[in-house]
Amino acid sequence: MSIYINKDTKVITQGITGKTGQFHTEKCQEYANGKNCFVAGVNPKKAGEKIFDIPIFGSVKEAKAQTGATVSVIYVPPAGAADAIWEACEADLDLAICITEGIPVRDMLVVRNKMKAKEAAGGKKTLLLGPNCPGLITPDEIKIGIMPGHIHRKGRIGVVSRSGTLTYEAVAQLTEIGLGQSSAVGIGGDPINGLKHIDIMRAFNDDPDTDAVIMIGEIGGPDEAEAAVWCKANMKKPIVGFIAGVTAPAGKRMGHAGALISGGADTADAKLAIMEECGFTVTRNPSEMAKLLKALLK
Repeated sequence: MSIYINKDTKVITQGITGKTGQFHTEKCQEYANGKNCFVAGVNPKKAGEKIFDIPIFGSVKEAKAQTGATVSVIYVPPAGAADAIWEACEADLDLAICITEGIPVRDMLVVRNKMKAKEAAGGKKTLLLGPNCPGLITPDEIKIGIMPGHIHRKGRIGVVSRSGTLTYEAVAQLTEIGLGQSSAVGIGGDPINGLKHIDIMRAFNDDPDTDAVIMIGEIGGPDEAEAAVWCKANMKKPIVGFIAGVTAPAGKRMGHAGALISGGADTADAKLAIMEECGFTVTRNPSEMAKLLKALLK
């Protein structure tokens, strides 16, 4: 098993005809069972056409009705990406994965409120991963997003990270020392996003095919601390934790994401301390993540 996606998942690509969408759709198709997984694209202006042998539909609703897809991946440019997320929700998909970086925060606020209102009214909850994330992968089965497929190996370690490149770093280290991954998830760094560390940790905890987890966070925001407190009470599996931004001066925004230090327990040191308190094996050196995890498995 794995979390959220597997070789039988059927995927719609929103923004399939743009340069980024085309490039990554082709790479995802080439990976593992991708040819069978990527069943539809959406572009209202090109409905009825095909790209990489994938039929293009005018709307997500239509694509879902015709193909039975339950997941979408979004490469729509920033100005239209929030609307694309909402279209996936309106079509009652299980999961929408938004890769797009640079969506205006206000647009995301509107979508989040609409998603909450829909759920409160008894409508279906569509999970959102991202925006501004690399996506997720279940090695040797399916890759949805922009991560390099070749570094992954099938196995029993879960990886969750706010940073895209650090996700790949953890995965490459694990693969190099002979540990495969059950799933690897990049949750993205935007201030308003969907699935948080706590949600992914919960999923890994429930997954019988995950034995241990590497959790990677960043400075800014309360998410890592909240996940750590949940893990202390509920997690049955060993965890290695790392927080990027140990050397960042207090009050600095980090990278191109939502990592703004707002005072309180959101510096790297504070988060590492909370994680350690909650039973994580923490490191301040990202090159040690996989080594530390391997030691925990003995």
